[in-house]
Amino acid sequence: MRNLKSKRLGFVSLVAVLLANPALASTLITGATVYDGSGAAGRQASVRVDGDRIVAVGKLRPRKGEGVIAGDGLVLAPGFIDAHSHHDRGDYADRSMPLLLAQGVTTIVIGQDGESAGAFAELAGKFAQRPAAINVASYTGHGHLRDVVMGKDYKRTATAAEVATMQGLLAADIEAGSLGLSTGLEYDPGIYSAHEELLSLARTAAAGGGRYISHMRNEDVTFDAALDELLDLGEKTGIPVQVSHMKLGLVDRWGGAKAVLAKLDAARARGIKVTADVYPYEYWQSTLTVLFPKRDFTDLAAARYALQHLTTPEGMLLGFYAPDPSLVGKTIAQVAAARGEDPAVTYLSLIQVAEAWKLANPDKGRAEAVIGTAMDPRDVADFIAWDHSVICSDGMIGSRHPRGAGAFAKILRLYVRDQKRLTLAQAIHKMTAQTAEQLGIAGRGLIRKGFSADLVLFDPDAVTDNATVEAPGAMAQGVAMVMVNGVVVADKSGAMASYPGRFLRRGVQ
Repeated sequence: MRNLKSKRLGFVSLVAVLLANPALASTLITGATVYDGSGAAGRQASVRVDGDRIVAVGKLRPRKGEGVIAGDGLVLAPGFIDAHSHHDRGDYADRSMPLLLAQGVTTIVIGQDGESAGAFAELAGKFAQRPAAINVASYTGHGHLRDVVMGKDYKRTATAAEVATMQGLLAADIEAGSLGLSTGLEYDPGIYSAHEELLSLARTAAAGGGRYISHMRNEDVTFDAALDELLDLGEKTGIPVQVSHMKLGLVDRWGGAKAVLAKLDAARARGIKVTADVYPYEYWQSTLTVLFPKRDFTDLAAARYALQHLTTPEGMLLGFYAPDPSLVGKTIAQVAAARGEDPAVTYLSLIQVAEAWKLANPDKGRAEAVIGTAMDPRDVADFIAWDHSVICSDGMIGSRHPRGAGAFAKILRLYVRDQKRLTLAQAIHKMTAQTAEQLGIAGRGLIRKGFSADLVLFDPDAVTDNATVEAPGAMAQGVAMVMVNGVVVADKSGAMASYPGRFLRRGVQ
């Protein structure tokens, strides 16, 4: 961009003026190429913000006493929405959310994989007392419902009475504003649920206008059966169904994304409202136990199968290990070599020690986490390019996985600028209006009059992810300004101590 340095210096000084004069009646953003989130091409326009709303878009002149942000040479877009996030873990320990703001993310969607930390109204009230810089929307976790109703006696099918109680809790959450029901069917306690239990809960969510999002029962060996289960829920209840962090995690299935997408397109043609979210990495982060659907952690054959077909010993890197933190950052291959063991034996041993640690420390939370390299980059790109997929990080603060600090910047760098799999307009649409529409988030995701003023100003030629497995917290670059609910929360110098974020209710702006 020509004269970008001088323009940015002017931009930064204007943001400083705005921060020093919070009583200014309105703010006008001028000179930027506006991508409004609809998928339309960018156009030159000015955007006026008054209070927490966008009040005008077009050829606008500054009003007397109005703050002006010069966005010359930059792109102005709606703030990005992370469709699947765990950045709330640690109770928003860093409320400024610098890793998210550096990527232009203004809203995260939590309560994923069947996890939620309490009833929706309780979580919303807690957030209102101590808000963060970004907005939060939430699903109700199926695992949370099972925890409340079944407690530690969860390794079985729920009774009809227990399912009815779960339905009551879910209905209350939907009424309070939850986006719908999330499941984590590869994890405890959701792995023990029957399909009929899910059907009952999906009907409850659908009756309240909610949605269903799922970490399916399997993402590798029995992927097809897991996907069929999700589609069956959508077909029988009419509820919109979304595949969480869609992937093919089986080496034998690499290159098969197009066949999966053809199946999803056929399901949509039958009237099933199926969508997906995807993160732009070939490796996942989960538990060591996730590759053992039968939960037999003494099964050497299962361990060997996992390390040959689902990943490799070199591709399983310990991101967290409470029993022995010195192992963090090492692969199963490296630990096995140091011990002089078969990697499969090491794998089982690491699980067994972690499970024992959890029993001995029931109040200390998770015991381990692993980053597994298991996807083909061609499949990841195909899933991202699908018309009905949106973008997520599946990330968190403090993780060894770089997705929490880099996913959205990586989309703009790799799939837009480098590979040209998406146009800039398409990528922005996926990260804004399409996500809002698929998840039921009202009044956000578009630069339109009356919409909430969640905005990001960035340089499309410079926006870049810097996070890696070795440096997972490395900040993205190229974002010049982020606004949440009409308040500037970050500029080129980074995040500010400003917390205008809101806990969003489904369908309510």
